[in-house]
Amino acid sequence: MKTRRSLLTAVGYLAVGFLTSCLFVIAGGCASSGQASAAQEVVTYPKINLTVGYEFDRDWPQKPANVRWEAVTGVSVDAQDRIWALVHGNMPIQVYSTDGKLLDAWEKVDAEIPHQIRIDHDGNIWLSDTGLHVVRKFSPKGELLLTLGTPGEAGEDDKHFNKPTDMAISPTGEIFVSDGYINNRIVHFDAQGRFVKTWGKQGSQVGELYLPHSIAMDSKGRLYVVERNNGRIQVFDQAGRSLAVWVNLMMPWSVCITPQDEIYVCGSSPMRWGEGEYLGVFPKDQMVMKLNPEGRVLEVWTFPLGQESGSKPGQLACVHGIGVDSDRNLYLGDVFGQRVQKFVRLAADR
Repeated sequence: MKTRRSLLTAVGYLAVGFLTSCLFVIAGGCASSGQASAAQEVVTYPKINLTVGYEFDRDWPQKPANVRWEAVTGVSVDAQDRIWALVHGNMPIQVYSTDGKLLDAWEKVDAEIPHQIRIDHDGNIWLSDTGLHVVRKFSPKGELLLTLGTPGEAGEDDKHFNKPTDMAISPTGEIFVSDGYINNRIVHFDAQGRFVKTWGKQGSQVGELYLPHSIAMDSKGRLYVVERNNGRIQVFDQAGRSLAVWVNLMMPWSVCITPQDEIYVCGSSPMRWGEGEYLGVFPKDQMVMKLNPEGRVLEVWTFPLGQESGSKPGQLACVHGIGVDSDRNLYLGDVFGQRVQKFVRLAADR
């Protein structure tokens, strides 16, 4: 009996001790929590932006009421920072200043399905037309200077294209055409428009091409070819040798290169084939990526995704053309959004 009473007493002491400990811990915890809350109230984190950003410019451009926009498939910025937009509308070529003023517009352009616009080192304007199967060179005032391909005739030889998508022109005038939707090749012409050679065939191996949709040249003469149906960028020398393949970065649609060899590519994040005819249509998002000539990703920006019809300002529904001015502001042409929009670069805090 005595042993049992001693055991109960010991258990009681343990219970009291445990309860006392709990109360102490709870009280201490509350005190600590109160101190932490007080500390959190006075902490202020400095808002330092190490990330470059872009802000939609609602005031660009000031498009006159009589200028109609449909799909905007090409954008290019010239040496004077004038923005050239290739538009499916009543004025296929429209030229704007960086502050949004309409500087020029070409109404009388023989175009069926204009696809891309480029400006060479002499200021001449180049257009690809997937409907007419031609690439054309114009003076800055709209005078036709050269036609490559046979208007209205599709083919795959030195005088025919089949839905050509884009062109890159070297400082010496050499011309490289991405003959993309059907022939899956690059066609090289000299400065007088004489056929030199062609390379590429449909495929996914190194050196092969699958819907070469855009092409641009850097200061060293390397050619960067955007392959939409392969979801990659392939780098070539001017003889057609593959130098590099960049894959799993994005679904690229168009490429432009600044005089500083900054490579800007617009499109969407990587996708696999679905049931559509083309890879990446309709896109799941919209993005622009900047790379260096070695393929290192320097900067990435995403933009709000709009709808196939009725996109809001600042959204992109199917970005198809890209231009960059000397301040690194972006000008993005949109197919489903039917417009070109300016996005102002916001520098990182220093």
